Amino acid sequence: MKYYVRIGASPRIAEVEVEGGRVIVNGEPHEAHLAPVPGTQLYHLLLGGQSWTVAAQALTGAGDGGGPRWALGAVGERVEVEAVDERTRGIQALTSRREGRPGGGQVRAPMPGLVVRLEVQEGQRVAAGAPLIVVEAMKMENELRAPRAGRVSKIHVKRGAAVERGAILVTLTDTMSEPEG
Repeated sequence: MKYYVRIGASPRIAEVEVEGGRVIVNGEPHEAHLAPVPGTQLYHLLLGGQSWTVAAQALTGAGDGGGPRWALGAVGERVEVEAVDERTRGIQALTSRREGRPGGGQVRAPMPGLVVRLEVQEGQRVAAGAPLIVVEAMKMENELRAPRAGRVSKIHVKRGAAVERGAILVTLTDTMSEPEG
């Protein structure tokens, strides 16, 4: 499984691939073994022949990149880490999620599938992260959410429709530019 990891507030993102007892960080392989210490939030990490005790605590809310955040402590230092798996990152790219962009955009199918539910109606205002549409692919339901606050200007599909990867499902417009009332 491949992950995209941001450490602290750094704009750099490391590409981390986990393959059994080996981790590949930005193309560089390392032997690794991680084991939880029972009854604690501690883990024993053996990485490249060196042994570390790491404290890990899940933090609430997603980070700027939309992934889960963790506070990690090792050798007396604490750092926040955000990790997004390859599938989630692909879905974010297809749903037009971009950091710092105002409302508006198109939500696209992350993979071929079947539209099983529409969670919104045209004209409806939605908050960032609000469910928009559910697409079933490979016997799994994928709930696609609003990448930002906006108004549903167009729903391009109907319930029961088969969609291809990249198909436009919902278009959002920016509510900031709309007149009040």
